[in-house]
Amino acid sequence: MADNGRLLRAPDGDDQIDRAVWVDLFQPTPDEERLLETKFGVAVPSREEMEEIEISSRLYTEDGAAFMTALLPSRTDTDDVVMGAVTFVLARDKLVTVRYHAPRAFDTWPQRAEKVSVGCSDGQSVLVGLLDAIVDRLADVLERLQRDIDTTSRDIFSYSETKPTVGGRPKTISPLQSVIEQIGRKGALVSNIGNSLMTLRRLAGFLTQVVSERRNDRELRGRVRTLVRDVQSLSDHSEFLSQKITFLLDATLGMINIEQNATIRIFSVLAVVLLPPTLIASIYGMNFRNMPELGWRYGYPLALATMVIVAVLPYLFFKWRRWL
Repeated sequence: MADNGRLLRAPDGDDQIDRAVWVDLFQPTPDEERLLETKFGVAVPSREEMEEIEISSRLYTEDGAAFMTALLPSRTDTDDVVMGAVTFVLARDKLVTVRYHAPRAFDTWPQRAEKVSVGCSDGQSVLVGLLDAIVDRLADVLERLQRDIDTTSRDIFSYSETKPTVGGRPKTISPLQSVIEQIGRKGALVSNIGNSLMTLRRLAGFLTQVVSERRNDRELRGRVRTLVRDVQSLSDHSEFLSQKITFLLDATLGMINIEQNATIRIFSVLAVVLLPPTLIASIYGMNFRNMPELGWRYGYPLALATMVIVAVLPYLFFKWRRWL
């Protein structure tokens, strides 16, 4: 119920619905849906209808009521968010919300609205205030993502200076593999937030038309316009973070390729170094009858010395050219 701009929780009972300005249906039962349909004269959408992706199924008017559906995340304190559809229905200056998960704004904003005046007078003002709280929560999530992505970026580009070693040698398993997993989780979260903001942007545009058609006061129309600008700003920031994550993924894969190329380069150098001694050993391992070197007294140590020399020379050459 509304009381001097504040939002008070109505006592339980069917007779209190007529006094309420906001009815929040959380995992509604069939009886609750029938009660709302009887009181407000609107059909409560089913969960399957809420999850349809067509814009005409998410934003429409019916029997004088405006139906608006958006995808909202819950469990946003972690990277493993839960996405779900939430439907907002404006009917006879009352707001009805239908949801099957628990976005944080649905808990925090009513608590704040109960303590201080937030301009709640009817369903439309409640809807705008609730959407503001949802957008603020998404902004907090994007700020946390920004910090995490910056930390990951520093880890990637400082890796060559702090490369972990065991006994002076690089570790067999590169920590960059775990970095890819982190980037994947952040990328999935940014994608979900971006999808949510896209649906909110469409909802805010539709709400602008609804508010204009109902000729609401100038202050409410101004709040809706501010909401549209905030959602657009967050959408742009989400797109920026998505591009940065793509860049970091490419950079990480590039660092891993550099490590792999370094390993392959070592095998290539070993092959070049061992090729001349192998050639010499192969020649004198043929044991033909007419090989004068086989009768030399110092032939064996000379062959060994030659193999060592032809192996060391390529190695010194590679060191001189700084290929090692």
